[in-house]
Amino acid sequence: MKYQYTIVCLLFYVITSYGQKPDNPGLFRNEIEAFRNADSVTVPEPGLIVFTGSSSIRGWHELDTYFPERRVINRGFGGSRLSDALYYFDDIVTPYQPGQVVLYSGENDIAAGKSPRTVKRLFKAFYKRFTNEFPDTPLIYVSIKPSIARWAMFEDMQKANTMIRRYIRRKKHVDYVDVVPGMLDENGKPLPEIFLGDGLHMNPSGYAIWKKELLPLLIRNK
Repeated sequence: MKYQYTIVCLLFYVITSYGQKPDNPGLFRNEIEAFRNADSVTVPEPGLIVFTGSSSIRGWHELDTYFPERRVINRGFGGSRLSDALYYFDDIVTPYQPGQVVLYSGENDIAAGKSPRTVKRLFKAFYKRFTNEFPDTPLIYVSIKPSIARWAMFEDMQKANTMIRRYIRRKKHVDYVDVVPGMLDENGKPLPEIFLGDGLHMNPSGYAIWKKELLPLLIRNK
């Protein structure tokens, strides 16, 4: 009993020492339900390019105007992490029988205290789930972006990017899109003019950079 108590205390110490916040997928039930309601009104056709992930995807307003020659759908949900993308896989990916998926996730994981290695492990789990269900469907992972608000965390974000990039290099039907260089100035700092006032989320100029990097890899489905 004393041994078990010691283990529990040790685990508590490790978690709190590193500031890792617990995952709470229930936070996103309303957004997921909104997707279901929208799909019940207008049933999406199979073969769409599904953009999903955290608020950098959710905030990509009028996504179809950036890619007028593609059929796309936005299924980003704000504040989500890779663990949430896995938890809600059957809501944000499976129903659409996608022609391709674009995933941006991992930034909030690092911000919540997860290590780069944990982020890579979670992406690996997502990739395995995706390829098991859609073995011939291409997946794009968008690198964790730099931002003014989270610049102090960017070293760990880049470590996660590097780990995921190396993992992807040896896999089929998956591409890594590096948006980092285009979002930095000549001094290697985030371009202030591409962000909203919070210094975290992007304005249309930021999304124009993402479009430039993504477009060559998107399937033609229109």
